[in-house]
Amino acid sequence: MRRVTYSMGVSLDGYIVGPDGNIASPPPEEEIFRFVIEEARDIGVHLLGRRLYETMLYWETADQDPSLDESEREWTAIWKPLPKIVFSTTLSAVQGNARLASGGLAEEIERLRAEPERGDIAIGGATLAAEAAALGLIDEYRARVYPVLVGGGIPFFPHSRHRVSLELVETRSFSSGVVYLRHRVMR
Repeated sequence: MRRVTYSMGVSLDGYIVGPDGNIASPPPEEEIFRFVIEEARDIGVHLLGRRLYETMLYWETADQDPSLDESEREWTAIWKPLPKIVFSTTLSAVQGNARLASGGLAEEIERLRAEPERGDIAIGGATLAAEAAALGLIDEYRARVYPVLVGGGIPFFPHSRHRVSLELVETRSFSSGVVYLRHRVMR
């Protein structure tokens, strides 16, 4: 069965976006960007909320930019053909290899898990991930923890009324002080 994963950069105090609306993590340096590229190779489909979808639209045409470096070209080559499902109540159309979700989050994930496709079902965006977590649909949490405190904003982990036990699966430290933590939900 395909795993549902939630992977993002997060500040040490647990936020993906600070109170000023800026992303809590700095632009990734080459070592971390290479790691993200390798992680993306295991994704079979990406579920996105509207805000993240709109942010990631850049990569649908980025390959036309002659100033891209080799890593950015590699990322674009992975991202652009990746199937994406966008959850939005305000968008009427999406671009690239994306489609608007036809059902609710639980229905889409159930359908995707039943498909014989390979690759993880990745969830992007805190709001969508919070909904998936509340429904008990996330199998793995993957956090790239940046050594910065932002003091508030949008949390990586949704507030929950119930305890979720996690098993540490992998850690990795980067020269910049970023620490990658991969935890599996214990069921």
